[in-house]
Amino acid sequence: MGGKVTGLALPKRVFPCATPAEVRETLPPNADVVAFQCRNPIHRAHYELFTRALDAENVKDECVCLVHPTCGPTQGDDIPGIVRYQTYEVLAKEVDNPKIRWAYLPYSMHMAGPREAIQHMIIRKNYGASHFIIGRDMAGSKSSISGEDFYGAYDAQDLAKANAAELNMDTVPSLNIVYTEEKGYVTADVAEKDGLEVMKLSGTKFRKMLRGGEDIPEWFAFKSVIEVLREAS
Repeated sequence: MGGKVTGLALPKRVFPCATPAEVRETLPPNADVVAFQCRNPIHRAHYELFTRALDAENVKDECVCLVHPTCGPTQGDDIPGIVRYQTYEVLAKEVDNPKIRWAYLPYSMHMAGPREAIQHMIIRKNYGASHFIIGRDMAGSKSSISGEDFYGAYDAQDLAKANAAELNMDTVPSLNIVYTEEKGYVTADVAEKDGLEVMKLSGTKFRKMLRGGEDIPEWFAFKSVIEVLREAS
C-alpha cells in the first residue's frame, strides 16, 4: 500500500492542544523561543526559573518563553491533566506576561531520563522552539526496590548538550532558584555567598497544607493556582 496520507480529524481532548503549525504561528518571527517543559502546576520558583531563562547568555534580547506542559496521564499520584490545564490557564491570566506563550502537549511522561529529555527537545523544536530548558534529573525515575535514582542528576543536561548541534537547538540550564527572607528569589549560589536565610516548603508539607485548608505562603505559590487545586480536591 502507498500513496498520500491525509488526516481526517484531530483527536478530541478535554483541554485544547494546538498543533505545531498553530503554535508556530503565535510566535514572533526571528525571535529566540525558550521552551519550558513541566508536568505539575507551576509555582513561583518555576515561574522565576523560566522567566530568568530569557536572560541567559545564549538567548537573544528578542525572545519569548514557550511554556509547554505535558497534560496527558502521568504517574498515578500526579494531579489530573485537566486540573493542571486549569491551573495554567488561570496563571496565564494572573501574570499577563507578554514574553510568555502558553500551549499544551497531549503527551504522557515515560520517566525515561536523558533519552526522554532529547525527545522533549525534538518535540519542542517542532513547535518552534530554538532553546530548551533542561532541569536537574529531567524525566528521572527511581528504583521501586532500592529507591535509588536510575540516572545521574546531570545526565540529561550532558546528553542534551552533546546532541544540541545535531538538533540545531540550544540548551538552557535550569537555575537552582531559592526564596530568601532578605532578597526574595535568588539563585542558590547567591544565597550561600551572601549568607541569606533560605525559606523551604517541601512538597509533602505543601500537599498537607492544601488538604487541610491552611494558608499557603504567597512566596511559594500563586493564589489563583491554589484556588483551582482546592476546588478540585
